[in-house]
Amino acid sequence: MVTWFRLIKASKKSSTKLLKQIPYKQKNPLKKLSQKALKEFLDEKAALYETPEFLNTDPIQVPAKFSIQEDAEIAGFLTATIAWGNRKSILTNAHKLMDIMGQTPHDFVMNYKADKQLELFEGFVHRTFNHIDLAYFIEGLQHLYTQYETMENYFNQFSSFPRINDSITHFKQDFFSLPHLQRTTKHISDPSKNSAAKRINMFFRWMVRSNKNGVDLGLWTKINSNQLSCPLDVHSGNVARKLGILTRKQNDAKALLELDTALRKMDPFDPVKYDYALFGLGVFEKF
Repeated sequence: MVTWFRLIKASKKSSTKLLKQIPYKQKNPLKKLSQKALKEFLDEKAALYETPEFLNTDPIQVPAKFSIQEDAEIAGFLTATIAWGNRKSILTNAHKLMDIMGQTPHDFVMNYKADKQLELFEGFVHRTFNHIDLAYFIEGLQHLYTQYETMENYFNQFSSFPRINDSITHFKQDFFSLPHLQRTTKHISDPSKNSAAKRINMFFRWMVRSNKNGVDLGLWTKINSNQLSCPLDVHSGNVARKLGILTRKQNDAKALLELDTALRKMDPFDPVKYDYALFGLGVFEKF
C-alpha cells in the first residue's frame, strides 16, 4: 500500500510535466500532443492504477470478496447503485448492506419476504437512496433471479449490442416491472434520457473485464470488453477534457459516446482500461 502511493507521488510529477505541454484551454489541445504520446501516457497510467492495491480504496472491494457469482453480482449491483458521493461513505454503507444480508446476498434475495423482513432495512440510507428504495431493489432482484437465475443470463440477451450501455434502458423497464414508488426509479439511470449511466457502466466493467490484473472480476463471458462504456463521472470527464479526448461540457450520454469513440481508437479491444487512467489521474493525482 505504501509503495503504491509512493509510485503515485512519483507519477504525479510526470503528469504535471505533461499537463504543461497541453494547452487544454484551446479548442484542439491535441495539436501539440501526438496521438501516440497520449496513448503511451494513458497506457502507463492504466497499468499503474489497475493493480490489486486499487481494491483498498475502491467500491469494487465489496463484490470482490465473494467467490460465488450470484453473490458477487448482487453485491456489485447494489454497491454500484449507491456509488456516488464520498468514497468512505460509499464503502461504509456498501459493507453495511452486506451485513444486513448476512454476507450471503443471493440467499438473502431469494428468501426475502417483504411482509416479514422489511424492518431489517429501517434506518438504512445513502444520500437519497433510503430503506424503501432498498426494499424494492431486493424485490426486483428476486424477480430477476427467479426468471433468469443470474444477472449474466439476463444481460446475455443483449450480447450482440455494440455497446452494452444500450441495454440499460431495457433493463430499467424490466427491473421496475413490479409495483413500486416512482421515486425509486431514479436510482437506475436511463441512457435514452441522455444519462451517462456511470454507476451501472461501472458495474458492467466489474463483471466483464478480465481479472488478469487482480481488480475487475471477469465473471461474464458472452459480453466482451470492447462492448463496455467508460463509467463517465466528474473526475474522468475533467481529465478527458484536459487531454482533448472529450469536448462536450456535460457528462451525459452524448459525452459518453464521444469518449467511448476516442478510447476505442486507442484500444479497440479493451477501451475501458483507460477508466483507470482517467479516474486515477483525477482522484489520486488531481490532474
